[in-house]
Amino acid sequence: MADATILVVDDEREIADLVEIYLVGDGFTVLKAYDGAQALQILEKQEVDLAILDIMMPGMSGLDVCRQVRRTRNIPIIFLTAKSADLDKIMGLSIGADDYVTKPFNPLELTARVKAQLRRFRELNTGSPKEAEDVISVRGMTIHRQNHVVTVDGEEVRLTPLEFDILYLLASHIGRVFSTNEIFERVWQEEVYEANNTVMVHIRRLRSKLGDDRREEKIITTVWGVGYKIEK
Repeated sequence: MADATILVVDDEREIADLVEIYLVGDGFTVLKAYDGAQALQILEKQEVDLAILDIMMPGMSGLDVCRQVRRTRNIPIIFLTAKSADLDKIMGLSIGADDYVTKPFNPLELTARVKAQLRRFRELNTGSPKEAEDVISVRGMTIHRQNHVVTVDGEEVRLTPLEFDILYLLASHIGRVFSTNEIFERVWQEEVYEANNTVMVHIRRLRSKLGDDRREEKIITTVWGVGYKIEK
């Protein structure tokens, strides 16, 4: 993991420099940008394994950068958000961010989130020959675990790493209901300390991509007051 390259994007240079110090101290290579346009230029020219984006930047916001990145790439994205900006958090997750950390933040927490996202992403994209045969088909949907490919009615659906993790968790336990807390702890690999709507936002975006809003028989079923499941 120490060979990963992290892009840090924040118009406040002091914050970008602070994040760089901690990431470099953990062995990461760090690229920095101070606005959205500069971030996209770096992404066009450099191989980046994960991006940390401040949402509130002059000109092109972190949300705009995320939208652009998600058109072509599935790298993990972590947002830096203002503590009171709940709508920004929801918007960031809904357009494809994988996680967020609120300002002011503990740099050690941020580096831990970076490691967790990289570990998850690499586990999804590497595996043994046995894993390469790991294919789940249910309700017109096929999930190829090794290749990180999902098709619905024969058409490929592009998912972020977290969306894929959530879908695979549900599809690999047909009929079992998972609460939002269970999903968070299994997918994010962190304990839940306070209620949040992170999982619900990801589920909503995942359903949209799967076309559940247009299907009479939904792929992901809500069990009201309990959680989510995929049935046979």
